[in-house]
Amino acid sequence: MNSALALPMISRVFAAIFAVYAFIWGVVSLGVVSLSAIGVDFHSAEQSMLMFGLLLYVALFIWVFAVKSLLRIWLVLGLGAALMLSAAWLLQPLLLCQEAAC
Repeated sequence: MNSALALPMISRVFAAIFAVYAFIWGVVSLGVVSLSAIGVDFHSAEQSMLMFGLLLYVALFIWVFAVKSLLRIWLVLGLGAALMLSAAWLLQPLLLCQEAAC
């Protein structure tokens, strides 16, 4: 295989495995925190978001190989994961404090 073609394919495989995983982790964590904040039971929110995350993982895995631009793939997945994980990390203490009546 030509090395010029191998590098983009390796990048797509890493994006499909690791970047999609990080993006889904952000979706699930932000979803659980958000659903818990509006009064949904924690375990129900967790189970619902994990089921949604599995479906979204498959869709994004396919999307990574369908998009032409590697830059778009890494920007969407990388920035999306970073923003969602940061938001969930910032909202979690507020939710815990609300339940414990800090």
